[in-house]
Amino acid sequence: MHGRVKVKSTAQQEEEKRKERERKLKIYVAARDACFSKRKDGILDDEALNLSQQLLSSNPDFATLWNFRREILMHQETVKDEDEVQKLYEAELSFLESCLKVNPKSYGSWHHRSWVSARLPRPDWARELSLCDRCLNLDDRNFHCWDYRRMVVKMSKVPVTQELQFTDRLISSNFSNYSSWHYRSTLLPLLHPQSPESPSLSNGSPAASPPPSPTNQSHRVCEEQLLKEYELVQNAFFTDPNDQSAWFYYRWLLGRAQRDEMISCVYVSREDGRVAVAFSRPVNVLTNGLLLLLDGQPQKVQWRSFHPQFKHSPVWICDLPPGLISDITNEHDLSVHWCEKHTHKDWTLHTGRSESWCRDSATGQELFKSELSVEKTSVLQSELQSCQQLQELEQLNKWCLLTIILLMRALDPLGYEKETLTYFQTLKEVDVMRSAYYSDLCSKFMIENTILKMEYAEVRVFSIANKNLTNLCHLDQLLLVTHINLSSNQLRRLPPQFAMLQCLQVLEAEDNCIETLEGVYQLPELEEVLLKNNKISSLAVLQQLASCPKLKRLDLRGNPVTQTADVEPQLSKLLPSVTDLLL
Repeated sequence: MHGRVKVKSTAQQEEEKRKERERKLKIYVAARDACFSKRKDGILDDEALNLSQQLLSSNPDFATLWNFRREILMHQETVKDEDEVQKLYEAELSFLESCLKVNPKSYGSWHHRSWVSARLPRPDWARELSLCDRCLNLDDRNFHCWDYRRMVVKMSKVPVTQELQFTDRLISSNFSNYSSWHYRSTLLPLLHPQSPESPSLSNGSPAASPPPSPTNQSHRVCEEQLLKEYELVQNAFFTDPNDQSAWFYYRWLLGRAQRDEMISCVYVSREDGRVAVAFSRPVNVLTNGLLLLLDGQPQKVQWRSFHPQFKHSPVWICDLPPGLISDITNEHDLSVHWCEKHTHKDWTLHTGRSESWCRDSATGQELFKSELSVEKTSVLQSELQSCQQLQELEQLNKWCLLTIILLMRALDPLGYEKETLTYFQTLKEVDVMRSAYYSDLCSKFMIENTILKMEYAEVRVFSIANKNLTNLCHLDQLLLVTHINLSSNQLRRLPPQFAMLQCLQVLEAEDNCIETLEGVYQLPELEEVLLKNNKISSLAVLQQLASCPKLKRLDLRGNPVTQTADVEPQLSKLLPSVTDLLL
């Protein structure tokens, strides 16, 4: 037995580990309590700095201690000269590097480093940039480091071209580096902005939208650079078709431009003395100011959102004093001024007309599809063919299928409508877990197409029956619609945004799965509501209809609510204006 190492039993090892943990915990708790005591007493000395350093070295995510440490450092600034402060903060940066080795994704460490770098009398930005390079080489998806890098680049005024070359290096070494693709999307609009007079060509999608920039508020990229980016990203997804990073970036390249904030439509009803103003985006006119002038005279009116749920709304409504414009034998000049954007709409209420409207000159086509040059059309057509070839090889690749759909939307949404529906069906079969998302996206595209057809026909009837719709969108584009047909779809609700249809007279929504009517709210012109074969189960759901003063006809056949005891007298009491009730 001599010469053999005695092996401790498992029980002995566990007991020793327990005692060691208890010893370390006592030291940690004592140091923590000492820090808290010093902070409470306002003692900001070197000992407090050392105590907090001991604690943060082992636990760099202790936010309260970082706050205490900043208080100590700010106090030290007041009692030291510039050179001493420089050395103090340089030592702090070295300490932070040790913390980042413990946890490279520590919120507190990166935030504190940003704070220290901003207060350093003579910062060494090249050193900080080098640190970012090292950290991103270890983990190219460390978004804390990416945030810090953006701060360093901004403070040190690193050229955008240099940063774009940095993304080139990272992407070429790893096509799966989503952070680099995203960073690239923030740099391109700065380096290759679209000229103001050029047509809208690109805009970031929600997944990759660049942050606001004072030099390029539109985030649009010039066409020449866009065409080069298509080639770059195509190389990426042909190399690894199943990696999502390049596909997401491709979606950003294909994204359509957001419209500028503006008044897109103004509607006036002489009979009701009502004015409705539609904007290209949701706004709050209560804070930003909307002025109504009648025959050159400002009118004191109260603007309200189309639904009380929305403080920022694309549609705002006001009532004029009774009788002010009701006489259709008189002609009036109206003007709406939006103070925030210094824009306005002027038009004349001609004699003999009970209603009038003034619309933005932009067509529906420009709403849902960017204007394409001949060169870009040719490139996108080639891209579509390439993706279709890839899809033949990778038939179960959801990213490829979705991109084909987006390319068809960019090229010709109406011309490719049938093919788009076929690809959506395949996509839902390939990616069953996200079939609901694809159904909603398909519904969005079908609604856009229907709006385009309505615009071309110059009618106020919106019919989209039997299209398997699962949701409603773009309702702000339907302010002037008088008749809407949503029958034979898969809708479960009429959302609050439905209340934007201020001219609606007839609502057909038979053979759906509608359970709630949130959006049928204060529709001043609504006369008929046809809800046969839905899933409305209580009278409380129908309470919304009581806010529609002209409602005369209501069809509820085939709804569970019709089985309620004494339903007819209760409905007569709830909706006294309804004279034609079908149960």
